[in-house]
Amino acid sequence: MDISNLSLVELKELQARIPAELKRREESEKANLLRELADMAKSRGFALEELVSGKAEKVKTRAGSKAAVKYRHPANPELQWTGRGRKPKWVEAWLAEGKALEQMAV
Repeated sequence: MDISNLSLVELKELQARIPAELKRREESEKANLLRELADMAKSRGFALEELVSGKAEKVKTRAGSKAAVKYRHPANPELQWTGRGRKPKWVEAWLAEGKALEQMAV
């Protein structure tokens, strides 16, 4: 569309109609895309709502999960360590006494 030949009044009218047309086309594009996605999900045996809502079986992630305890002090069971990260001071003291880490294995 060549707008260089439009008058100022015509340009302003066009400018006023553009936001409404943009909104209409966005809604149309979203609806078309939603239909396409629903068809794609259906062809693979899923409902789009099931995939989007997250109500389907969730994939378990490791983030936020606690590691199992691997070592526990024989004299004080409250002292425990997963074996991850830096060794606690009580583990270092145990090893400094010449004892083996395997003696505390759970």
